[in-house]
Amino acid sequence: MFNNKKKPKGIKRIYLASLNSFRAFKWLYQNEAAFKQELVLLMLSIPVTFLFDISVAEQLILILSVVFIIFTEVINTAIEAVVDRVGLEIHPLSGLAKDLGSAAVLISVIIATATWLLVLY
Repeated sequence: MFNNKKKPKGIKRIYLASLNSFRAFKWLYQNEAAFKQELVLLMLSIPVTFLFDISVAEQLILILSVVFIIFTEVINTAIEAVVDRVGLEIHPLSGLAKDLGSAAVLISVIIATATWLLVLY
């Protein structure tokens, strides 16, 4: 049974949470093609920002817009994992949840694209 009073606190909690996060990133890298593609996009976008005569703040905005895509992909994958955990049978709400997660990724791509166009214009 879960005991809320025995949860780790302080630095130990942060350390254990970090381990969980790194395990999740490792899983994403090994299992999600979209995550790999978005990491490549991030690795390419960082040096590309130095090719333009823009401020450091604008460089950061451009890079963070790509990081936002990765963030959204992580949330989308979490939604997919929960839906699959609940049941593998085809259900309209399961499909809707997955489609909504995918739509969130698309919105983040549109935001990043608009951000790059606006800053570079």
